[in-house]
Amino acid sequence: MQYVVAVRTLCEFAARQGDLDLRFTPAPSAQEGIAGHQLVTGRRGPHYERELSLRGEFMHLTVRGRADGYDSARNVLEEIKTHRGDLARQPANHRHLHWAQAKVYGWLLCEARGLSELTLRLVYFDIATQQETAISEAHSAPQLRLFFETLCGRFLAWAAQELAHREARDAALAVLAFPHPQFRSGQRELSEAVYKIAANGRCLLAQAPTGIGKTVGTLFPLLKACPAQKIDKVFYLAAKTPGRRLALDALALIGASAPAMPLRVLELTARDKACEHPDKACHGDSCPLASGFYDRLPGARADSLAAPVMDRAAVREVALRHGVCPYYLAQELARWSDVVVGDYNYYFDGSAMLYAMTLAQEWKVGVLVDEAHNMVERARRMYSAELRQDDFRAVRRKAPAALKRPFDKLQRAWNAVHSVQLKPYEARDALPDAFVTALQQASAAVSDHLAETPAQPDASLQQFYFGALQFTRLAEAFGSHSLFDVTLEPAGAARRQDDATLCIRNVVPAPFLKARFGAAQSAALFSATLSPRDYYRDMLGLPENCAWIDVASPFEPQQLAVQVVRTISTRYPHRQRSAAPIVRLIAQRYADAPGNYLAFFSSFDYLQLVSSLLREQHPLLPVWEQERRMDEGARTAFLERFAPGGRGVGFAVLGGSFGEGIDLRGDRLVGAFIATLGLPQVNEVNEQMKARMGQAFGAGYDYTYLYPGIQKVVQAAGRVIRTREDRGVVYLIDDRFAQPAVRDLLPSWWSVAG
Repeated sequence: MQYVVAVRTLCEFAARQGDLDLRFTPAPSAQEGIAGHQLVTGRRGPHYERELSLRGEFMHLTVRGRADGYDSARNVLEEIKTHRGDLARQPANHRHLHWAQAKVYGWLLCEARGLSELTLRLVYFDIATQQETAISEAHSAPQLRLFFETLCGRFLAWAAQELAHREARDAALAVLAFPHPQFRSGQRELSEAVYKIAANGRCLLAQAPTGIGKTVGTLFPLLKACPAQKIDKVFYLAAKTPGRRLALDALALIGASAPAMPLRVLELTARDKACEHPDKACHGDSCPLASGFYDRLPGARADSLAAPVMDRAAVREVALRHGVCPYYLAQELARWSDVVVGDYNYYFDGSAMLYAMTLAQEWKVGVLVDEAHNMVERARRMYSAELRQDDFRAVRRKAPAALKRPFDKLQRAWNAVHSVQLKPYEARDALPDAFVTALQQASAAVSDHLAETPAQPDASLQQFYFGALQFTRLAEAFGSHSLFDVTLEPAGAARRQDDATLCIRNVVPAPFLKARFGAAQSAALFSATLSPRDYYRDMLGLPENCAWIDVASPFEPQQLAVQVVRTISTRYPHRQRSAAPIVRLIAQRYADAPGNYLAFFSSFDYLQLVSSLLREQHPLLPVWEQERRMDEGARTAFLERFAPGGRGVGFAVLGGSFGEGIDLRGDRLVGAFIATLGLPQVNEVNEQMKARMGQAFGAGYDYTYLYPGIQKVVQAAGRVIRTREDRGVVYLIDDRFAQPAVRDLLPSWWSVAG
């Protein structure tokens, strides 16, 4: 069996050496890189061949790739690299890697064309100056063949190991048994649906209630499908840390049920949590874990993959033992892992690492998206950008002289955007071309300046640069899926004139996400709240043939008493007078059935209004509140108040940290009071989004307000019943819960009174 490897992967594995060096070197964008390659090759003569597809073999290794260009008249093979700034500052190990790629392509060309010798040329093209720097070397075919075979020899043992691992993995997965004696109610139905879409190459929306074991019920069938469908990787993506922990626990359970199965599981951790030296820069002169990183990487890589589970703690332990950076070790391990557990952004963000690897390596991947009701808001944030003029003023004041002219021009263009605006907020039909042009020019100037600036750049200037890049990228893709709006900040003591915040605000993420779903062999999105399905399919860009399953709840209606309190309105004008009847309701229920309860409100102000009155009128009733910006320790302390056999009422904001993703089984939680429909605030931004939703889908109010709001209500109510032994009560406090349009969105197994 042949092992197929790309030229770039071969060279990065076998030829990379020296330090990890991430000193700021503004790289051309992908579009600039493509344009640069086209400009360089367009300057060549009629005998120039572009994008040569080459491949060769060494024992059971097949190496393939595309060389940039070959001049047959001069017998010159070119490897083209775009850059910005002084080429003399390029790290030596980067140049070494570029030569390695050129030499591998050189041998593949010599072998394919029967050449006895060849001139190799590295062509560095400066995007800013449009100038080429060429470095040439002449090589004989035997020299290139020796280099190629040396690299392949280094990789060959690894390739043999990987082939053996894949064969053993697939053999074990083919006979993998379900890790429990039997499926839970609804779990088999979910598992069968995931297996079928993996076999058919489709997507799935699965509404599956809490308590059926969704994590195991999705991972197990997708792993079972891997051998027959030749799936290379499984990506399990979650919105929050608890979701990733559940996935790792489920994979540990599956692994324990088949101890001979060689399944490599990796957890990806955010850079700010994985960094061991946050006070140091990412290069060998500053951080000891960057110094000699690539020299020590082979040992760390092999050591890591010897363990079946590479979670955050395991990766860190190996990394520190070998003296390498844990964060960048994990990125390397993603290439060789079978299951990768991480946040949504690793696959769905505009610069997502796993998505880029999938395309570059031509992997067949299966994607699982946990708690997928979070995807709409998360994806909107991924494809939105905001620039604050007061932040730019601060950067402009400290900017070096070289940036004065482009920054002055940008300031004038910024002022022109809002000079005629009379209202504090205004949505525009189109982007201001003059501003976008000025921003692009300022970004290029900052890029050139930073490329020429040694050591660590100014943090605020770099932050502005990254924000400007995001804004200009989204400006290039601007369309009906997004809004452009301008918000005025009135003049004050710190400045004499108004400033404006400019925002490209994504409304419908579908156009950005569609390609990511298309790149996967299959994708299953699951949650307890994915109704109505058309809303999620429309918003997330799922294909027309996306399958749908609504798994029946394992719970009985008598387990949960749901009561609509239609005598109270929680609308904003009525909140002051709603506090007293809500306090009476909570106190009466607590007196009748003491225990642990959660009370959810639409805002911290509303929460404080009711909790203060409850404390005043019932001082002996234990009460604790969610606070703004609680850290992890404070959140843990809040949840620890819900002890078995405990008594009291915890106050929380709907849609916040305690509205989903917490598991309070048994009598740790016996009821919930939900004093809001969860509707997003009516403001100018949401009204603009409603108008855009109406134009796109004909359901502006539902898509903007009703569906997101009720989804939060159902998630919060879902905290009460977690197992088939649980019993509890939920009070839906607002007369609007009695409306048919709202009732239709509540879970079908609920028996709602009132």
